[in-house]
Amino acid sequence: MRKRNEEPTVESAEYDPLTQPRFGSPQDVQSAIIELKSIFKDVQTDPEVILPYGFSENSYHQSAPHSVVVSVHSTEDVVKIVNIARKYRIPLTVFAGGTSLEGHFGGYKSGSICIDMSGMDKILEIHQDDSDLVCQAGARWEDINHTLEEQGIPLFFPLDPGPGAAIGGMIATGCSGTNAVKYGTAKGEWFLNLTVVLPNGEVIKTRRRAHKSSAGFDITKIFIGAEGTLGIVTEATLKLAPLVPTRVAVAQFKDVEHAVSAVQEILHSPSNMNIQCVELIDDNMIKAINDSGEIPRKFAVKDSLFIKIQGSETAIAEAAKIVKKIVDKHGASGWDFGSSDEGAKALWHARKVCLWSSIASVPGSRAWTTDVCVPPSKLPELVRETKEDMRQSNVLGTIVGHVGDGNFHAILLFRSDEELENVRGAVHRLVERALRMDGTCTGEHGVGLGKKEYLVEELGPGTVEVMKTIKRAVDPLGLLNPGKLYPDEDTRWKKK
Repeated sequence: MRKRNEEPTVESAEYDPLTQPRFGSPQDVQSAIIELKSIFKDVQTDPEVILPYGFSENSYHQSAPHSVVVSVHSTEDVVKIVNIARKYRIPLTVFAGGTSLEGHFGGYKSGSICIDMSGMDKILEIHQDDSDLVCQAGARWEDINHTLEEQGIPLFFPLDPGPGAAIGGMIATGCSGTNAVKYGTAKGEWFLNLTVVLPNGEVIKTRRRAHKSSAGFDITKIFIGAEGTLGIVTEATLKLAPLVPTRVAVAQFKDVEHAVSAVQEILHSPSNMNIQCVELIDDNMIKAINDSGEIPRKFAVKDSLFIKIQGSETAIAEAAKIVKKIVDKHGASGWDFGSSDEGAKALWHARKVCLWSSIASVPGSRAWTTDVCVPPSKLPELVRETKEDMRQSNVLGTIVGHVGDGNFHAILLFRSDEELENVRGAVHRLVERALRMDGTCTGEHGVGLGKKEYLVEELGPGTVEVMKTIKRAVDPLGLLNPGKLYPDEDTRWKKK
């Protein structure tokens, strides 16, 4: 018989880390905590202190609280924790920015260790001539761009998933953000190299710093979107883009369908090479923004497109003319153009206050934020059907989306358990609608707890089994972020 702390082999038929995980007992959890306290200064076990590390006001997926939170400052710190977790077989989850929305950083029912990476927030190297930098996983994308600006370096990191997001979480969820039309997503080449602590305590680098490589298959991308289930990213090499003059245009429409239809023509026009972002903000969201007091001016309460245009002043002016002609063709009733840096920032600020404005629009409410993504040509149909579904279901909410790449977000509000169930139903119908249109259950939020039941339906059982095979091989004890990403055995596709 194998001893408790002896690791099973990948070939072991008696153990499956996904379906039959065997984690340590409550006594093992306490032993691990004692050992952690003997090594680290900042070890938290107070339930009130621990709660925010596994719970978000904007995530409604039930998870147990963590047993302990340990703050780290180096890759070596992470290795020590991984080795202790393996010794006692205690699940591990990583926390940094805490902005994810699908239950990614919740604890595990038998007890879990949370690694707080927020202190690993340093930029380690800036290579201006190579347009890249190396940073720790707890660094936030906004702080990185702020540092580059302060140092007068005309480069920036273009992935912008939302305020407060940290690089490690952005890698884990395969993020994108408003700039995806021009710059793509995390699964492009923006993360060149990762330093990763594997479940066995080994530290690897996924590749060198070169901006392209054909040396084997892309190990870096295996960790992008893996949601912390294969390894713990501690450092990353980020590719940077040149700063380009940017202006903002806002167009209003009589309905969402006309607004989204205009997007398709804009993206197929000669102006496309100058388009950085195309964001949809529906009429309910515009009203919420107007009422929030967060912006210095008010917009017409109509479904609107917020468009960033990049290039030289001449190129911007020419692209703006083309865009205005297209939106007019699709019935635009208003047009604002920020022709200066200050004007562009003022218009774009309205886009950045969407979430908080939505929550404030219904006093006493909380928000369930969800997303799907469909082929861009299917977006008008998706938006129309979702708006009608919300109306018929009496679900309060707002819509905002990165419509330039077919990514659709809904911020659904509720004030009671009954309203929460209505919202839950609306979220599930939205996902099914997207899958029917050959889309995805999540464009950028990730799978976590909230979307894993749809994964087999979307990808097929064979593809999901390949993912599980990789998980079993890399993490045979199943210690890293258990319960997330991989569908349970009784997933929806088997019930149909």
